[in-house]
Amino acid sequence: MAELKPNLGRYGVWTFGAVKPEQAVEIEKLGYGAVWIGGSPSGDLKYVDPILAETDTLQVATGIINVWTAPADEVAEAYHRIEDAYPGRFLLGIGIGHPEHTDEYRKPYDVLVEYLDALDAAKVPTSRRVVAALGPKVLKLAARRSAGAHPYLTTPVHTGEARNLIGPTVFLAPEHKVVLARDAEASRKIGRETVDFYLNLSNYLNNWKRLGFTDDDVAKPGSDRLIDAVVAHGTPEDIAKRLNEHLEAGADHVTIQVLGGWDALLPTLTELAEPLGLKS
Repeated sequence: MAELKPNLGRYGVWTFGAVKPEQAVEIEKLGYGAVWIGGSPSGDLKYVDPILAETDTLQVATGIINVWTAPADEVAEAYHRIEDAYPGRFLLGIGIGHPEHTDEYRKPYDVLVEYLDALDAAKVPTSRRVVAALGPKVLKLAARRSAGAHPYLTTPVHTGEARNLIGPTVFLAPEHKVVLARDAEASRKIGRETVDFYLNLSNYLNNWKRLGFTDDDVAKPGSDRLIDAVVAHGTPEDIAKRLNEHLEAGADHVTIQVLGGWDALLPTLTELAEPLGLKS
């Protein structure tokens, strides 16, 4: 475990696929500390360099490289390429993804441990990698074998429980979805379009049940209670208050996923920057 936590600022931006370099420039200007590239991006990490080349201080993280599909040696080689060119500006996020989507019969936890062993052998430092983690077993692994944890599709309550479990010295960077709209029903509709995919996946279902959600809550299409817990919506101030609850619960960094398509990304981030305290 690293002595110093990664410093990505209080807020970052999580996107399915890589942002364009010109979008990254605007995100940096708004005061966000990092862009997280999600959706099991490729292990060659070729989408990282153009973003770092056009920005000055913005960091890039992966949220996450899927250990089932991206060879560890390829990822390690790409990590070193980026670190040599842009020291301290790339954070490698890895995870087991969704076990339902692989034909392999090995235990996901064992695959993750082997992958971390391979990264160790390739000298990818623990201080510049994090692990996607929801349940206690993988949260503890993330604390032992990386800089910390990147929980996805969780709540501030989960953040508080994770912080209590892993202790104060481990980096914790939860993701939270947002819809900038005052109409609650319209916002929930957008939220459900994204959350629907995860209502079939055991790791998310189990995590929500640990947090106190019922079978009825997690049955498709997801109860209002569940959707409101994992998708912040309302005014910029409403959303900022919700996101801040993660920091209050112990998060070091909160990564924001804007729902509603790429056209909503920069307008939403612009509206949120002031109530999040990123710009005066």
